[in-house]
Amino acid sequence: MSPWTFFKALALSAMFAQGAGAAPRLDLAGYVDNVGAITVLHGGDSTDPYFAMQALLLAHDNGMDTSSPAEKFVNWLVPRQKPDGTFDRFCRGPDRAWVACKAADADDSLLALWMRLLETMPTQLAANPVWKKSHETSKASLEHLFQPSRGVYMVSPLVLHGLFMDNLEVWSLKAHRNAPASKAEAEKLARGIRATFWNPVDKRFLISTQLEQRAHSAAFYPDQVAQLFPLLVDFPQVPVDPKTYYRNWMGEHRAEWLRQGEKDYPWGLIAVLAMRQGDRASAGCWMLQAVPLRHSSRWAVTDEASYQILLAKAVAPAGSAASCS
Repeated sequence: MSPWTFFKALALSAMFAQGAGAAPRLDLAGYVDNVGAITVLHGGDSTDPYFAMQALLLAHDNGMDTSSPAEKFVNWLVPRQKPDGTFDRFCRGPDRAWVACKAADADDSLLALWMRLLETMPTQLAANPVWKKSHETSKASLEHLFQPSRGVYMVSPLVLHGLFMDNLEVWSLKAHRNAPASKAEAEKLARGIRATFWNPVDKRFLISTQLEQRAHSAAFYPDQVAQLFPLLVDFPQVPVDPKTYYRNWMGEHRAEWLRQGEKDYPWGLIAVLAMRQGDRASAGCWMLQAVPLRHSSRWAVTDEASYQILLAKAVAPAGSAASCS
């Protein structure tokens, strides 16, 4: 059986199991445990709420049913939210129970993703006082990170610089809301992001408000990923139309992206963007090259969500004659 025949069989099996016309369900077996925690790796011993929420929101935004793992995850994480609204990362202790073991990398983006995740389940949010209190606490905590002088958000109360991709995730939270006040906040933040991070000399976005970034050598992450991140969240203020912007990025970085799985995570969310941009050839190349890594130490939960999205959209692995280099 060819790989694509196998993939089609999986997709058809899922379709018949769920019923025609039903949204495909995100299946995180091996990543979500019996208490609702979602691990970074398949069968892993650590959970970073950022990556769990990134995977859930990516799947939700691309038409998948995430209700079961999302609700279980929220009910697991909400009692672990700290009084100031922030979150830790967690590791399994000697008794296999989850214990806080590391601080989050960034409070601003994590708070934004948390509120967005809660808002994808409006019925539960409206009916659950614990969820509502968490949402209100998170909102207040996030707004404490706003830096009026720049018009963007700082990483945390202790890390007093702003990051481009973090601010795009905060913008996405505001842009997804329908209330006029939230739309106005999103437009204001978009202007602040453009004014703060766009470098008109080099014609690219800065990754941080830190001056020392200009001296370091550009790496695929965060530098090149940051240039594509506006399209991942549908940020409107890119220098050219999105199709051209996407083609320009792929023209420079496609081969480098497709090689990431050799030494790092394979960046499946970029494959989802390729599919959304109509570039099924690049998405197919990712399927061909990255899927052999599935459930390995170089395959994160976001890659698993990306793979299932592409499978649900009938993206085929590239054939042997395809140009995937």
